[in-house]
Amino acid sequence: MFVHQRQGSLEVICGPMFSGKSEELIRRIKRAIIAKQKVQVFKPALDDRYDVSAIASHSQRKHDAIPVKDSVELARHLDPEAQVVALDEVQFMDEGLIPIIEDLADHGVRVIAGGLDQDSNGEPFGIMPILLAKAEYVTKLQAICMVCGALAGRTQRMVQTGGQVLVGAAEAYEARCRHCHETPHATGGRLLEDPAQGS
Repeated sequence: MFVHQRQGSLEVICGPMFSGKSEELIRRIKRAIIAKQKVQVFKPALDDRYDVSAIASHSQRKHDAIPVKDSVELARHLDPEAQVVALDEVQFMDEGLIPIIEDLADHGVRVIAGGLDQDSNGEPFGIMPILLAKAEYVTKLQAICMVCGALAGRTQRMVQTGGQVLVGAAEAYEARCRHCHETPHATGGRLLEDPAQGS
């Protein structure tokens, strides 16, 4: 007897800033819509750089999204009929998102999550290492190093500020390769001064 079973999965799109993560996420969302699948899109409310209620790429491609402050709020908004759930900037989300994603995928939903895999110190960022380990499919994108032009897998913070999270774009960050990336704790590394304050 043939039994049709929906196959849920987790896809993770990761890489540094300016590597095209949101652009790739939007591309996959559009393809799912063309395929007439019911899609829900979420983003952290914290990320309001380009649009409060849309995910947006640095090249200004956009798609409507539900802004949520945490995993509890996201769970309240989930549509039980959704076939595809897309999440942008998941590095900003709390650990409560992990069992939600697992449950969705276990019940046949295609989950697509995009975000930074490393913070500006080159360390694993938030829940991304766990999602990468649990994903069926991982796409790691590269940017272009703003110093030497090589492929870049890291994000360089250009302003001096405390804390792991600083929401920003080209005014605060650059893509860097391993060799051009500088961190405060690296041998010979230094914090870059805020260019607005001079040096």
